[in-house]
Amino acid sequence: MKPVKVGLLGLGTVGTGVVRIVEGHQEDLASQVGSPIVIEKILVQNKNKARNIAIDQDKLTEDPWDIIRHPDIDVIVEVMGGIGLTKEFILEALALGKHVVTANKDLMALHGPEILAKAQENRCDIMYEASVAGGIPIIRTLVEGFSSDRINKIMGIVNGTTNFILTKMSQEGASYLDVLKEAQELGYAESDPTSDVEGLDAARKMTILATIGFRANVALEDVSVQGISSVTKEDILYAKRLGYEVKLLGIAERQDDLISISVQPTMVKQSHPIASVNGVFNAVYVYGEAVGETMFYGAGAGELPTATSIVSDLVAVVKNLKLGVNGMQGSLAYKEKKLKTDDQISSKYFLLLKVADRAGVLARITQVFADFEVSLESVLQQPTPSNPEAEIIIITHDANKAAIQKVLATFESLEVVHKVKSVYRVEG
Repeated sequence: MKPVKVGLLGLGTVGTGVVRIVEGHQEDLASQVGSPIVIEKILVQNKNKARNIAIDQDKLTEDPWDIIRHPDIDVIVEVMGGIGLTKEFILEALALGKHVVTANKDLMALHGPEILAKAQENRCDIMYEASVAGGIPIIRTLVEGFSSDRINKIMGIVNGTTNFILTKMSQEGASYLDVLKEAQELGYAESDPTSDVEGLDAARKMTILATIGFRANVALEDVSVQGISSVTKEDILYAKRLGYEVKLLGIAERQDDLISISVQPTMVKQSHPIASVNGVFNAVYVYGEAVGETMFYGAGAGELPTATSIVSDLVAVVKNLKLGVNGMQGSLAYKEKKLKTDDQISSKYFLLLKVADRAGVLARITQVFADFEVSLESVLQQPTPSNPEAEIIIITHDANKAAIQKVLATFESLEVVHKVKSVYRVEG
């Protein structure tokens, strides 16, 4: 049996995991695809670097073109990260008729349509399961499992770092900055955590999921993004008191072919399954017209969970190769993208206000909501001892985003409202 030869771009944490699985599971892989899968060449930055895995030195190269233009290599596995040069390598590989498996969410979020078009043009496969939610097979599920259904909503915890931070704040009453420091010490957060904590990483993943789920080319700039750096212990305490957990959720919704995509801290009812997803774990909740509600849960990162998704993609490519059906997936994004306006985006909201503690204030505030046709589900007012302020907690019924923005703008000019401390979307 002629082996299928693979070129691996990158030998970091995930690349090492790919080598471990491919070399350690040869019998299982060969039984699935009908031939051995061999890692022929591996791109590294330094061939002489000490490694925690035994690798034939002859397989290592510091020149990416040794792999991309190698005549015997059938599949390129990209785990080096980055955008500019990596995009060039992948487009060249596809132009040469090589199939590509990548874990690069940044690349697929920003340049997915161009890369998918190049793959289709050259009858090549481009697989990117590991770009979202690590070991959870969510992309293949959306592409294949929901191929006969119509997805109306995708809601997920797709960033483990922020979920770890919010879980610690909820369970231990710790402050955001203290938990962020711990996450950095444990290696869950980078020294510059901006991409994670400001929601950018989750936004890239939601761009990919929304594109697949709604069959339209969603761009990163279509995603409304808010991170968790302003979430306080007080917010989480109030949420728990009202029966909610605070989670950074990516939410993509479709109604009458109009779509909206956002990433934001959200209050989730404690009875909702996604509220109990803690630590660095990820979960994606999918609402289909036919199947109803489904949830996919698992490790969102790490050497072996991510590597498992990559090798699963590799197996799918090799099976297609054996059947002669590479590049016949068809266009995933064949629908026109129509984005909702703010007055078409609707949800419940939680608001925490610091107000003057005197008669008539609550009536004045509720009148503002009435002026913009926002109805209220619950209102809780409590005085703060030895302070001339009171706190008012409000949860609205479903209200459109534009109306809530008008309410907030009015509060800014209202003398009795000293501060709008917190505003969160409410789910579940």
